[in-house]
Amino acid sequence: MVSRQQHVSKTVSQLLLDIAPDWQPTLDNFVAGRNLELLSVLRHALAGSSSERSFYLWGEVGSGKSHLLQACVRGAADARRGAVYARGSVPQLAEMIAVDDVERLDEAAQIGLFDLYNQMRDSGGMLLVSGTQAPLHLPLRDDLRTRLGWGLVYQVHGLSDDEKSQALMQHALSRGFALPQEVAQYLLRHGRRDLPSLMAALDALDEHSLRLHRAPSVPLLKEILQHELELKGV
Repeated sequence: MVSRQQHVSKTVSQLLLDIAPDWQPTLDNFVAGRNLELLSVLRHALAGSSSERSFYLWGEVGSGKSHLLQACVRGAADARRGAVYARGSVPQLAEMIAVDDVERLDEAAQIGLFDLYNQMRDSGGMLLVSGTQAPLHLPLRDDLRTRLGWGLVYQVHGLSDDEKSQALMQHALSRGFALPQEVAQYLLRHGRRDLPSLMAALDALDEHSLRLHRAPSVPLLKEILQHELELKGV
């Protein structure tokens, strides 16, 4: 006979496997925080109302660099422009290219990115590169570090806990429920720190509470987070 706890465990596990498969990073769903200027600059570049074609974004893990790069590639692709996103590698020439985690590039790839930078400049394409440090401190070839510093350089500032809490509450309202402050605080203390993971946990909490016909609460959130760990084998 299946116990209630086993049934809840199975239900939550399936929920976590199914949750938020269609979420895609866009400039519209990027929570700007202290990055309003950067967001505006990228919008103008995508719209063609800016002459800037080279961007280097740096910041700590989870600050939103990958979100912005993927969002720009998606925006260019939606406008029927050739756009490519690559992480730790260098793709072929396209109208718009985003290279994430530049510090992962080996010697050959660094030479490839240097050549690609020159090709993009000649073709008028748009190049975005990201890393965890400012260009001067990157463990890369000197000539590549110099090229990355030639364009616009922006630090991507991660959200504060207060900003993340506000974003979570706004997301909850968009799903039709009010998120209690204590639930938001518990999620920030015990959930993964990046915003997409926090949003996914919140979506799972909403679905779980609807299935049980109960209001979102810390005990329900604990079930979600516990089974998330179990799914990952932690």
